Amino acid sequence: MEIYNISVRTDKRTQLLDITKIISDFILKSPIAAGLCLVYSPHTTTGVIINEAYDSDVAFDINLFLNNLVPKNNSYRHTEGNSDAHIKASIIGNSRMLPYSDNKLNLGKWEGIFLCEFDGPRQRNINLILI
Repeated sequence: MEIYNISVRTDKRTQLLDITKIISDFILKSPIAAGLCLVYSPHTTTGVIINEAYDSDVAFDINLFLNNLVPKNNSYRHTEGNSDAHIKASIIGNSRMLPYSDNKLNLGKWEGIFLCEFDGPRQRNINLILI
């Protein structure tokens, strides 16, 4: 098992940041050529998804849908003003498990891995665990 901590910077309050290449680079260098990669974001206002990375409009549309589904301003009781971010992160989830072989992610042709930022911009950590 190998454990890595990756740091990325988001630049908007809500965005889907494609982190596929960052993760692929770690797997490429791993002495464990095949296994499972756990991608985990240890933040209560972020999520991790796998979706289409070829057309950036897909990420835009997912973000737009989530912002419409869970608006920033509602009658929330949490006083920090980021209840919408917590709710979105709860819906999306903060981890994904991916298979890899020959030191490459086994993603579909159009798939990518996205960090979903719901309370940025911020410096975020991503934990990778290769098993």
